[in-house]
Amino acid sequence: MRNRLTADDVRESAEALAGRALELPELAHARTVAAYVSVGSEPGTLALLDALRERGVRVLLPALLPDNDLDWGAYAGEGSLARIQHGGKMALFEPAGERLGPDAVTGADVVLLPGLAVDARGMRLGRGGGSYDRVLARLERADAHPALVVLLYDSEVVEHVPEEAHDRPVHAVVTPSGVRRFT
Repeated sequence: MRNRLTADDVRESAEALAGRALELPELAHARTVAAYVSVGSEPGTLALLDALRERGVRVLLPALLPDNDLDWGAYAGEGSLARIQHGGKMALFEPAGERLGPDAVTGADVVLLPGLAVDARGMRLGRGGGSYDRVLARLERADAHPALVVLLYDSEVVEHVPEEAHDRPVHAVVTPSGVRRFT
């Protein structure tokens, strides 16, 4: 479905997604948000990242490590991003500044997660690299309890996704048309 989206579709969805996400009470009160920069036809995040920064929120963005774990750096606007090609994988936009270490995410009030789908139980289907599974395990080990929110298109909220023992549910999904919460 994402491959059929036009640049205008992605842009319009990104604006709607940012508007919906900014209405979340969790983001209204957040001091630090761990997020990501969307690539390709993923639901767009730049408008949301910039709006959070304008609110005075510290936004952390991931930098992919060779073992697929994530380091973190602060977002200082679109000009602070570097386009990094990781081997045969797609190029990612990562913070160009100082690295804060993989544990920096444990200080976030909200973690915005990428995904391909989420189901009625709040189980998220990722891309299969395990990077965010490591983040969620790190949060659990640190006894950190940020709000976990996945950003998707409306059609990506489905009845059921496959689940493995290490998978953890998210608290909410934000789509261009609304928010759905999971208990």
